[in-house]
Amino acid sequence: MQIIQTVVVKQILTEKSKQQLFEKYNSKKLQLQKECDQLQFELKRLEKTKNFSQVSLKNQFEKEIQFRKEKIKLLEFQIEQLHILPLGSELKEREVQALVEINVGDTWDVSLGQPTIIIKDGIVEEIR
Repeated sequence: MQIIQTVVVKQILTEKSKQQLFEKYNSKKLQLQKECDQLQFELKRLEKTKNFSQVSLKNQFEKEIQFRKEKIKLLEFQIEQLHILPLGSELKEREVQALVEINVGDTWDVSLGQPTIIIKDGIVEEIR
């Protein structure tokens, strides 16, 4: 019988992967800042039209802007942590699903231990 099991994928931090993560976090941060600016622009534009309820409109836009600012703060924290982490650290990248073969007589705890795939610069380094 086959069952589906979650497998953790971890990445070993190298100079190359550190730079890629920094660029990824920075581009997300810039995108969120652009979205905040766009939302503020749209809010001002819609306030001038007077076709909408000013209070509910402003609350909705401020809620969206605040949501994005919180994401920006999280990205800034992640960038700080990235600079602190030493090379060779293992970072959890994601989780994937895998099929596992289970047979009568298998030891349950051994069969369903938490498998981990270790990646270094995009290449599978180890399967634990």
